[in-house]
Amino acid sequence: MTRLDPPGGQRRPAVPYPSALARCVSVEPAKFAAAHWGQTPLLSRADELPNPAGFTDLLSTADADELLSRRGLRTPFLRVAKDGQVLPAARYTGGGGAGAEIGDQVLDEKILELYADGATLVLQGLHRNWPPLIDFTGELSQAVGQPLQVNAYLTPPGSQGFATHYDTHDVFVLQVDGRKHWRIHPPVLTDPLERQPWGGRADEVAATAQGPAALDVVLEPGDALYLPRGWLHSAQAQESSSLHLTVGIRALTRYALVEELLALATEDRRLRATLPFGIDLADPDAIEPELTETVEALRDWLLRADPAAVAGRLRQRAWPASRPAPIRPLAQAAALAALTADSQVTVRPGLRWQLTTAGDRVTLHLFDRTITLPAYCEPAVRALLTGAVTRIGDLPALDTDADRLTLTRRLLREAALTPA
Repeated sequence: MTRLDPPGGQRRPAVPYPSALARCVSVEPAKFAAAHWGQTPLLSRADELPNPAGFTDLLSTADADELLSRRGLRTPFLRVAKDGQVLPAARYTGGGGAGAEIGDQVLDEKILELYADGATLVLQGLHRNWPPLIDFTGELSQAVGQPLQVNAYLTPPGSQGFATHYDTHDVFVLQVDGRKHWRIHPPVLTDPLERQPWGGRADEVAATAQGPAALDVVLEPGDALYLPRGWLHSAQAQESSSLHLTVGIRALTRYALVEELLALATEDRRLRATLPFGIDLADPDAIEPELTETVEALRDWLLRADPAAVAGRLRQRAWPASRPAPIRPLAQAAALAALTADSQVTVRPGLRWQLTTAGDRVTLHLFDRTITLPAYCEPAVRALLTGAVTRIGDLPALDTDADRLTLTRRLLREAALTPA
C-alpha cells in the first residue's frame, strides 16, 4: 500500500508575508487574486506601495554597471535590442583575456558604444546571479506559488527597445529609475501558450496597437505594473534613461494537464494501434472511422486517468523550474563535520518536497532527486522538514543519537536541510 502526501505539502519558509507581493501590488492579496490575477492589468503607484525608497535596493543603475563591467557576464545573461530587433551577441561579446579562454564574455566598451547609440540592454536571469533579487524572487515565488524569472531593461533617453508585442507569461514591471511611457492594449489572443508567441499574429498585433489603449501611463520610480499574459504593450523611455525590472511568472496552464494526459495515454494499446494498410491520409472519408474510434478510445482512457500519475508528472515538470534558496557548500560541509546531538538544523528555504511510503521504504521526492530511506525514518524526516523538530537529539522514532546524526547528515549532504 502506498501513501502519498497531499500536493503542496512542502513547508514554506518563515518570511514576513506579504512583503514581496505587497511591493508589487497596491491591493490586498485576495483582491489581487480575484480581480486581476490572469485577467486584467493593475497599476500601483509608488505612494500606494509600502517601500518609499522604491526598488533601488533590488537593483540600481550602479549595480547594473557593476554587472556589465566587473562580473564577467556572459551570454545569455545579456541581450541587446535596437529598433525592435535583438542584436547578434557577436556585436558585444568577445574573449575574456588571460585565464578565461572563452569567446562570449560581455565587453564593456562595446556595451558603451551600443547603449550610447540608443540600444536597450536586457540583463537576464537576475534571479540566479544577483543576491538581492535571488532573495526577493524566492519570497515572491512562494507568495504566488509559481516559478519566476527576473530581467532588467536599461533604455537610453527617448528610446524604445521593442515594438508592441505580448508575452506568453504574466509579468510584474517594477520601475527603478527614470520614467517610461507604457501603452497597454487588450489581447488579440487571450491566455496565449508559450507555443503561441506574438510573431505569429504580428499583423493583428500591429492593427490593435493603432487603436485606443486600455492603459496609457508613464511609470515613475517606485511604480509597479502587473500585466497578464497576452496583453499588448510597448514602452518608451522619456527625457532620461530608464531602468525597470520585469518579473516573469511562468505559471502552468490547464494545457499542461492535457500534455501530461496525452503522454500517459501511450499506455493504452488502442491509442498505439497502427492505421490501416494503404489508408489515404488526405481523404476525410477514410480518416473519419479511424478518428471516431480514436476519440472513443481516448475518452475511455481519460475516464480511467490516475490523478496521482498526472500529479507525479507535473511535479517533475514544475519543481525544477523554481529552485530553493541557495546554500553555502563550504559552510554546509563544515557543519557536517561538527554535527552533534545538540546541533540545530532547518529545512532549506523554498524547498519543495513530498514523502511517499511503500512497504519498508520511505521516499523523499525533491526538485532534482529522490532519496530512499528505511520506513522507520519517516517520522524523523517529516519532523525535520516541517520544522516540528530542529534539535537533532529530539528527533522521534529513532533509538540512538548515532541514528539521528546519520539521518541528519544524509539530509544535509543532499541539501534538503541547512544548519540553523
